[in-house]
Amino acid sequence: MPSTDLVTAELTLTGRITTASNATFLGSIGGAAVVYKPLAGERPLWDFPDGSLAHREVAAYLVSETLGWHIVPRTWLRDGPFGEGMVQLWQETDPDQNAVDLVPTDDVPETGWKQVLEGQDEKGRMVALVHEDTPALRRMAVFDVVANNADRKGDHILSMSDGRRHGVDHGLTFHSDHKLRTVLWGWVGDPLTTEEIEGLDRVSEALHSELGRDLADLLTAEEIAALAARCARLRTAGRFPAPSGQMSAVPWPLF
Repeated sequence: MPSTDLVTAELTLTGRITTASNATFLGSIGGAAVVYKPLAGERPLWDFPDGSLAHREVAAYLVSETLGWHIVPRTWLRDGPFGEGMVQLWQETDPDQNAVDLVPTDDVPETGWKQVLEGQDEKGRMVALVHEDTPALRRMAVFDVVANNADRKGDHILSMSDGRRHGVDHGLTFHSDHKLRTVLWGWVGDPLTTEEIEGLDRVSEALHSELGRDLADLLTAEEIAALAARCARLRTAGRFPAPSGQMSAVPWPLF
């Protein structure tokens, strides 16, 4: 959890991310760069309760930490210039790395990458959606299944210079109904690794102790029960699931 200073020290705003769907600000707390999303700036959605997105972002961080994979940057709730909201440590990405990309269909790499789908771009050219085939991104795909992430766009994956991959923008998570929409479908049917199964077991066990108590302040009892059920189903299946249901399996736009 964040230190007392990050919770209580002054949060100073330095800018705004205007491309975000909800009010999203850049800020600083004692020299630490952060992202701040106030509850008051959340846009109402038909399928998620009003004023709950910041809580889901914090819940995603807690589950990420319990998995042991540190996918979600440090995230917490605190007061700010526009009231209570989600605060997350800013991450400096490597501009020369892209974990997810759109490439001409003739240029899909033969190794090291997974193709998800293909279609036409705005000029009618055939392109393919691809993502890298790495342990870091596999873990994020597992996390998204567990969190029931309804909005894993390509730009929600931050590529770090040391090879780490962070996931951000987790407001649309933990719904009790199936909502999984992601660009990370490259491993459908592949068996889970021992490390991935051990991560699931850590979450399942922790839901009966500290994690369960912490999530009770952020999610409904029904949503926590659905989280436990997703972990159990994925553990029993032992492999990456395929898309299911009537809704789109990928978010739009993809990036």
